[in-house]
Amino acid sequence: MSIRSGIVRRDARSADVMRTLRRLISFVVLGAGLAGLVAMTPALLPAALLLDVVRSAVSRRPSTIARVLCFAYAYLAAELVGLVALAWVWLASGFGSSSARLLNGTYAVQQRWASGLFRAACTLFSLRFSIDGDALATPGPVLVFIRHAALADTLLPTVFLTARHGLRLRFVLKKELLIDPCLEVAGRRLPNCFVDRSGGHSEAEVARVRDLARGMGPRDGVLIYPEGTRFTRSKRARALEVLASKHPELHARAAEFGHVLPPRLGGTLALVDACDADVVFFAHAGLEGFATLREILAGAMLRREVKMKLWRVARRDIPEDPDGRVDWLYREWARLDAWVAEHEHRAR
Repeated sequence: MSIRSGIVRRDARSADVMRTLRRLISFVVLGAGLAGLVAMTPALLPAALLLDVVRSAVSRRPSTIARVLCFAYAYLAAELVGLVALAWVWLASGFGSSSARLLNGTYAVQQRWASGLFRAACTLFSLRFSIDGDALATPGPVLVFIRHAALADTLLPTVFLTARHGLRLRFVLKKELLIDPCLEVAGRRLPNCFVDRSGGHSEAEVARVRDLARGMGPRDGVLIYPEGTRFTRSKRARALEVLASKHPELHARAAEFGHVLPPRLGGTLALVDACDADVVFFAHAGLEGFATLREILAGAMLRREVKMKLWRVARRDIPEDPDGRVDWLYREWARLDAWVAEHEHRAR
């Protein structure tokens, strides 16, 4: 046992060293990227503005190239400042020895990082946001089930629930997001779960998601995207094919969803099973078509009005039996789909 423990500790130390080196390299790369953009600004910005004028005159396309370039500046700057702030939090917590201080500081950096990027996007793309029911997310403990339509909706919970109401969210996210340096550092410090969506370790992944709901207090919540991925028409078709083969009894109900994917049951219901918490559903409309750079350049998110709606279901109103819970989740998800269908066209 002692030999095995020594090997485990050695492997853990090696992983820590490699992670530290990777973070240092990320910082250098980000710094070099931002410095390169700044150095080329006298050439890049006029060229972007000229291209916008030409595109507008020739094909009546909106002016988006210069906006995207400016957002690239904002993103790289936010990453650098965020990494410096996270390093400072680690030092100020006694090199991580004070877990409470490290946790509080990291939550504060995460909130400011997300809020900064959100303000930059709103300013550059003339976005407007309105929300109804956000105060229902507190007090905790709560489970937040949110629609996933675009990359930008990953900022909404931190901006509108954490920054506004002090709700500390634990996120269930795909592991691919760890490529973002700030998210990788902060995400691993905080009680989050980065899941492998390949399906090769589904039982283990569900167990990790379930554990995330343990030990929550009145300031805590767990957020999950029940769809598991961003909505597209092609993904909807694939999801319906899977349901037809694995859960034919749900296929007809899921086929009625026109703006959301059918919820994945494993991790979503595991959270409900794991804790005595109310569930908050988070619907939004207006971020559709903001999934790729091509769509952004085409003006998909320019001058959009984004509407959001939250409602809360008390734990006592959630059925205890498995079949009843599936029926309940599908009913609430149909309600969310209907709300999106009603408000999506108004947000354009």
